[in-house]
Amino acid sequence: MVASIVCLMIATALGLVYPNMLRILIDDVIKPGEYDAVPALSLTVVGVVVLKGTLQFLHGFFGGRLGNRVAFRLRNACYEKLQTLSFQYYDTARTGDLMSRLTADLEALRNFIGFGFAQILNMFLMVGFGAAMMMSMSWQLTLLTMVTIPVLALTAVRFEKLIHPAFREMRQAMSDLTTAVQENITGVRTVKSFARESHEMDKFSIRSEAYKTNQIGASNLWGRYFPIMEILASLCVVILLVVGGRMVIQGSLSLGELVAFFSMIWYIIGPMWGLGFHINNYTQSKASGERLIELLNHYVHVKDVEAPVVLEPEHVKGHVRFEHVTFHYADKTPALTNINLNAPAGSVIGLLGGTGSGKSTIIQLLMRAYHAQSGTISIDGIDIKNMSLESLRRHIATVFQETFLFSCSIRDNIAYGVKDVTMDDIIHAAKLAKAHDFIMEMPEGYETVVGERGMGLSGGQKQRIAIARALLKNPKILILDDATSAVDMETEHEIQAGFKEVMAGRTTFIIAHRISSLRHADEILVLDKGLVVQRGRHDDLIRQPGPYQDTYNIQYADRPNTGETKSVQVERGVAQ
Repeated sequence: MVASIVCLMIATALGLVYPNMLRILIDDVIKPGEYDAVPALSLTVVGVVVLKGTLQFLHGFFGGRLGNRVAFRLRNACYEKLQTLSFQYYDTARTGDLMSRLTADLEALRNFIGFGFAQILNMFLMVGFGAAMMMSMSWQLTLLTMVTIPVLALTAVRFEKLIHPAFREMRQAMSDLTTAVQENITGVRTVKSFARESHEMDKFSIRSEAYKTNQIGASNLWGRYFPIMEILASLCVVILLVVGGRMVIQGSLSLGELVAFFSMIWYIIGPMWGLGFHINNYTQSKASGERLIELLNHYVHVKDVEAPVVLEPEHVKGHVRFEHVTFHYADKTPALTNINLNAPAGSVIGLLGGTGSGKSTIIQLLMRAYHAQSGTISIDGIDIKNMSLESLRRHIATVFQETFLFSCSIRDNIAYGVKDVTMDDIIHAAKLAKAHDFIMEMPEGYETVVGERGMGLSGGQKQRIAIARALLKNPKILILDDATSAVDMETEHEIQAGFKEVMAGRTTFIIAHRISSLRHADEILVLDKGLVVQRGRHDDLIRQPGPYQDTYNIQYADRPNTGETKSVQVERGVAQ
């Protein structure tokens, strides 16, 4: 930055050589007839041009490096911040808005830091150096000529106050536009399946209209600003020609000095005239910087305490306890109330309940996606709030109901959670998840690149790849959040048979809507509106009147009634 500014200052000062060369040429060469001095004068101008050009190159070089280095660090800082922000932030964040901040906003800031700031500084240098040179020739003419310069500056400041809110709204409108495009592309299958293309076009058109309106509003401001600036600049020239011409006629100013004055007044007016462009650049980068700072300063709700406990693999057993845990989301909606749960190492805990009953919330609290308002969650007797987030989640593997796959090979998707994994381990995990056979049927096998978010694979195939990814991690705590909802019953039984092998020695939490997925659990918690309304083993719960028995009867309602007693039917259901 210092090198860029120094080069710029010297180059700007050298620009004052040209008006002086004109003055010397007229007053000391042409009028006296000393034409022998022309070659030396010409060589001096050439030398100044070469030196100024070199300094301008160095200024641009150092300024470009400055802008790109700052943008590089800022981009990494923003991306790192996105990785550390908690689930609570992403509950309301919009992908298109975040993409806009990391692309358009960051680019606007890079341009200003690299070049825009230097141009504004250059403007002040040119005005300062030019005014000093003019004052040395005739301070009276300088003051008269520059009488409109303060008005120019006040007009520019007034313009900045009007244009900055317009650019802030424009950035927000662009963010909304980007979000609309991103959501439409992401949900294109839903849009087409409901034949809502026209609705999406109308919705996009409304947001595009808002962006256009903001653009036109800013253009109107520019349209009013430029004529005013041109009139004020022209007044400077008129005053110079009228007053300066009279001074030349009266002999108080030489012709060469008048020509030099005329050259230098444009040296000053030029930057002032471009003040609007510089303000435009500044206000855009200011609006962009505010959005980036907002992201960087966003409060992280879940983070490590000072000197957190790091869980070493050889010491982790996986004994999970919930003691009087109560939690509600940011909107104060109660999610869990006084939850008590004891899951010894190697046990299997089932969670059953309707939508919004709190099943997934229990898992999210265990992973420290959120902090409980009261109560304690511990693993092997250590409060998870005192644990390192990375080490805590390193020992937990989750298969979510909504499967996400990266746009890379199937092998890389399965190996995502583990470093330095062998191909044999990947294949073994895929076989346990009953994914190996369909993977081998693909043209590239494990090197097949899946489309964005796993497009090109069925829901069941994506889910089995996600299961393989979790099993490969070899966690102490395994979480299956409705992990077999997208596979058929036969595949589910095959996967569960594989689960028996991998569940050995691991604490497993199973969230499911199918009774068949929970019947082998050591304890099943039935939740309703954040409360545990039933708990026990499968054999006990199907004999107790309540939500679990009701769910069982609904799922097995199509079984033929052959006159057997209820208990016999139940036992047969268990056997099945």
